Amino acid sequence: MFAVQQLVECRRDSIDAVLEEWQSRWPTLCVLALLPEKEKSHVPLLQRCANRLNLPLIGAIFPALLGQPGFMTEGAWLLCLERAPARFLLADLQDQGQARLVEAIQAAHQQTWPDALENCTLFTIFDAMVPNIGSLMEQVHVSLAEQPRYLGVSAGSETFQPMPCLFDNEKIVGNGVLGILLPNAPRAVVCHEYSVSESRFWASSSHGNRIESIDNRPAFEVYQALVKSEYGVDLTRDNFYQLAVHFPFGVMTAVDVLVRIPVSLGDDGSLYCVGEIPPHSMLRLLCAPKQNDSRCIQVIQSAFAETAQFTDPHPLFFFYCAGRKLHFEEHAATELEQVKRATNCSNLYGALSLGEIDSLDELLLPRFHNAALVCWPQRTR
Repeated sequence: MFAVQQLVECRRDSIDAVLEEWQSRWPTLCVLALLPEKEKSHVPLLQRCANRLNLPLIGAIFPALLGQPGFMTEGAWLLCLERAPARFLLADLQDQGQARLVEAIQAAHQQTWPDALENCTLFTIFDAMVPNIGSLMEQVHVSLAEQPRYLGVSAGSETFQPMPCLFDNEKIVGNGVLGILLPNAPRAVVCHEYSVSESRFWASSSHGNRIESIDNRPAFEVYQALVKSEYGVDLTRDNFYQLAVHFPFGVMTAVDVLVRIPVSLGDDGSLYCVGEIPPHSMLRLLCAPKQNDSRCIQVIQSAFAETAQFTDPHPLFFFYCAGRKLHFEEHAATELEQVKRATNCSNLYGALSLGEIDSLDELLLPRFHNAALVCWPQRTR
């Protein structure tokens, strides 16, 4: 899939040198660029460098990057797709988002013919400000006659303030999605392994990612009481932003529990989460694990052990949820090191994400997560 990756300084000479060398080796390449928020002003520079060589460019801005040193806020990851894939960039998905996304996927599929859509992975990067990513992907799933495997992440600012964060050769957009259709891509592993409390309650009023009431009472009032009764923690308006990340909601589905991290508190007692809360959904209170108690590494190691073609050292395309990093703090770097060892990783590259997407195995049903690790092994060249 990715022929090679390079972390570069955001300077014209550094970017030009890499792109010129790649173009000489792979004339039909496409460049995927990952930028940290601190370097967002350099998108026009990337566009000029790619356009000078007539190279297709796609990319996104994340809170931070990941690499061998850990979490990074400077530089840019340039990823080389040796053959330009079918791709699309849509802005302002609030306007007929489902229909536009389905149309874009079908148009991209026509470019990949004769590969069946079911043999492809649809890799999406959403702007985290899109409030209905989960239901939008479910609607897309229902609308498609053939189902790809879904994988994705969310980009943008860690402050959850609007910021154009998706780009191609000509433009940079917000409230949209970047999509790449990849035939015969390797399987990814996505997991969070958050523990679930005994309590059950329901979102009696919710719209998008905003919970207005729980069990017909103001959402924050109930949330405070649950955190106190289950974990003995006094949650207040003053400490909400420091503590809420440790006690996310879990949206119950027929097969699992999806993490939803509260990130904002309204004056009326409503709660805003990363990812939507379906109306009248059944909720659980979750507790983020201590780093030593997390089972993610075991889950990842077990999954990779079943994939024989990745026994040799290989690059790992990797995303780490920003909410998970806020919870683990300095221990997040330790978890990165554990992932490297567990996956026999020769080179780790990726970004800090603001939401993650995977497919439910048998049904290929897309699911939107918080607090997850995304491990996508790449075959070596």
